[in-house]
Amino acid sequence: MQSLRDHFYSLHRMAPANRDPAAAARLALSVAGPALVLLALGHPELTIYAVFGALTGMYGRTEPHQLRIRHQGQAAVLLIGGVAVGTMLSVLGLHSWWLVGVEAIFAALASLYSDNVDLRPNGPFFGILALGACASVPLTIPWTLAVLISITSACFAIVVGFGGWLRKRSWQPRMVRTRPDPSLSERRASFARALRYTLSISAAGMAGVLAGIGHPHWAMAAAAVPLSASNVPGAMHRGVHRIVGTFVGLVVVALLLVPGPLHVFPSSDAVALVLAIIVFAFTTELLMARHYGLAMVSFTPVILLMTQLAFPEQPAVLIRDRGVETLIGASVGMVVALVGRHIYLRPRQRGTGH
Repeated sequence: MQSLRDHFYSLHRMAPANRDPAAAARLALSVAGPALVLLALGHPELTIYAVFGALTGMYGRTEPHQLRIRHQGQAAVLLIGGVAVGTMLSVLGLHSWWLVGVEAIFAALASLYSDNVDLRPNGPFFGILALGACASVPLTIPWTLAVLISITSACFAIVVGFGGWLRKRSWQPRMVRTRPDPSLSERRASFARALRYTLSISAAGMAGVLAGIGHPHWAMAAAAVPLSASNVPGAMHRGVHRIVGTFVGLVVVALLLVPGPLHVFPSSDAVALVLAIIVFAFTTELLMARHYGLAMVSFTPVILLMTQLAFPEQPAVLIRDRGVETLIGASVGMVVALVGRHIYLRPRQRGTGH
């Protein structure tokens, strides 16, 4: 197994570039379209539902257009499902232990779905994140409208992802996104992964609730990150990157929101917050495939800024909760990955997850 020193050394290595600027531009445009419309309509607090729909644009980044459109449609089911369940929990006022239980079940089902359709990035992470985030903010509109915003945003992202076809106009009628029927061992491995997601998210959620911190869903989302790796060293690698990248990202958020001599703009400035979300969405996707830790430096502001728009809190409290919950969740995820290697029947060799 790689040593801890090896994992920290990996923080300085970048993977080779692979059409990253184009993918980043598509995601930024996917976020910008619905977010700016909501801003123009005077409802920037609804940006959170648009962003989770727009994350559809993260999937199928290197595939031909005719495969990407199908792949992103499958990813939209995961993301919109997370938004729908989360907003329903918000409407019903079900938080704390209810959220832990529902999110653990959702994670298992989403893991099986991700395996079945071969999502890339793999795993249920973004669906889990959407569920927890939407459940944690009060809903000021009918929940069906919140889900509709997410659906519309996902559709816009799919259109953006397919837009490049207008320039190349290449189409191969027989090209389909398929994979061989899974063997018995692969199906057993899929269920083993779902079990580990359930155990990891349950443990992290319970730790977050018992700690009395206000955002246990962040611990549950962080707990899912190491499990998307194909082996234990990869899980340790992703856990370390998640923690270090998030903490650096929190420094960026502090510079943006916390009053002080380096304060960039008021946390109540909706225009600035929305524009910052778009910029950080671009840099997140620009770095995601090359260096997960650096991508987290950008993705952390995306999550916190849209949360601040949806439900304003003291920035210092928001930053503290994100840091503590990430440390709890990523640590739990790494422990579960380490212990769960005994029930990991067959390593996944497909695309990496976020």
